[in-house]
Amino acid sequence: MELDNNSLDYFSSNFTDIPSNTTVAHWTEATLLGLQISVSVVLAIVTLATMLSNAFVIATIFLTRKLHTPANFLIGSLAVTDMLVSILVMPISIVYTVSKTWSLGQIVCDIWLSSDITFCTASILHLCVIALDRYWAITDALEYSKRRTMRRAAVMVAVVWVISISISMPPLFWRQAKAHEELKECMVNTDQISYTLYSTFGAFYVPTVLLIILYGRIYVAARSRIFKTPSYSGKRFTTAQLIQTSAGSSLCSLNSASNQEAHLHSGAGGEGGGSPLFVNSVKVKLADNVLERKRLCAARERKATKTLGIILGAFIICWLPFFVVTLVWAICKECSFDPLLFDVFTWLGYLNSLINPVIYTVFNDEFKQAFQKLIKFRC
Repeated sequence: MELDNNSLDYFSSNFTDIPSNTTVAHWTEATLLGLQISVSVVLAIVTLATMLSNAFVIATIFLTRKLHTPANFLIGSLAVTDMLVSILVMPISIVYTVSKTWSLGQIVCDIWLSSDITFCTASILHLCVIALDRYWAITDALEYSKRRTMRRAAVMVAVVWVISISISMPPLFWRQAKAHEELKECMVNTDQISYTLYSTFGAFYVPTVLLIILYGRIYVAARSRIFKTPSYSGKRFTTAQLIQTSAGSSLCSLNSASNQEAHLHSGAGGEGGGSPLFVNSVKVKLADNVLERKRLCAARERKATKTLGIILGAFIICWLPFFVVTLVWAICKECSFDPLLFDVFTWLGYLNSLINPVIYTVFNDEFKQAFQKLIKFRC
């Protein structure tokens, strides 16, 4: 998301008064060229890493049947969005960041700006729907498990793209009025303060508030359930009692335990093992099994909540500086910002598209195992 930069070339603006035939100017020119090459290489590495990491997440989900769930469908959609950022937005941004002049024409500029706003907004909104899905799964586990389908996930993704496109489209209309002018810069017009408020709040501030609220409620719900995990010392409970205490679990599937108990009652007489001692001993084993499953669930919920917190923190760190500068720049016409600083904030936002897949592969055991299997299979 590029904005108007008053200085077209901060790499060389401080050296325009130096005679070109001096040794100092010669050294300065070489230094600037080396700096531009170094910046280009670093940004190219970030772009390539973003592209490959998201491609691996997509391939891992697609090739691993175990990961074909509505929750992972949302994660895969986020990876597709972030990969589009790395393919259609970041490469052109490298050229524009280094050269600070636009030479690709009006059409490419319109496509690039629209892609930038659309894909970056969609990436941010995907984090919201993933958090919303997680929130419903924890707070309304039994009812939401019935509605948590691929179709519902697809509808959530569709809403994300509709909102993102609606935010990116308005600049195209007023840019047509300047189509006949010579294009030297490619940026969003910040003179339209109503659009700046609409786009920044729709793409960042409102989603951020929603994420903080959702994460706060997820954290409270997860902690309350973790601390309610029973630790029965010296006392045995039946399977039914343990199932009753675990009714709200979103990650535990306790139906198998109750089915096992029903099978035990129905088959005990035929097996000749229907004595109270035999039934009670098997019930104790089933109870221990359910208790262990609940403890594992608590550990998984704790880790999933931690992962979501890391994603939220990384998102705020990456995008907050850019959107603060964008909003202040539109409101305060007398304020000025170093173009170099603004480019740093822009690429810090792009970096979020690299961080998202890294977090999922590092902190999600299922993704990590599937990813390792995929690597071994390909090698």
